[in-house]
Amino acid sequence: MSDPAPAASKAPPTGPKTAADLPPEAIAFAARMYNAARCGDIEIFQQALLAGLPASMTNEKGDSLLMLAAYYGHPELVKLLISHGADPNSLNDRCQSPIAGAVFKKEDAVVDVLLEGGADPDYGAPSAMQCIGMFQQDEKWKAKFEAAKGRGKAIAAEGEKAGQRVES
Repeated sequence: MSDPAPAASKAPPTGPKTAADLPPEAIAFAARMYNAARCGDIEIFQQALLAGLPASMTNEKGDSLLMLAAYYGHPELVKLLISHGADPNSLNDRCQSPIAGAVFKKEDAVVDVLLEGGADPDYGAPSAMQCIGMFQQDEKWKAKFEAAKGRGKAIAAEGEKAGQRVES
């Protein structure tokens, strides 16, 4: 009888720690995806998301694919990314939300898609609700924002996470 096989290592797999540790091909691929989001190239995302591209992928500024698609006015791509799990309430490194960016750029169709996808108009700094006041769009959006199904949910979820961290 032979000795049993050695136990598998329980150490977590090691991988790149920073972008500098990634192969140049990975950096180039990510850049292509961010540019495709800016351009609204939905065909690329229809394939890439099915192949495993994370819908929540972010760049070095914290801008998600969803943020870029929203800011550059691509409602169909925004809808596709949300349907694949992109968070409509993700904030970039400047605490800006996709819906606030869409309000700023006056991308009405994108704002509607984000609201349908659960975006919280009160989340971010400035929030989309604050932006409609700054950019004189109250008449257009205030009633929709006040009735939004996602209103207050991102802030509530953030509060719950903070409470869990305190209890830990």
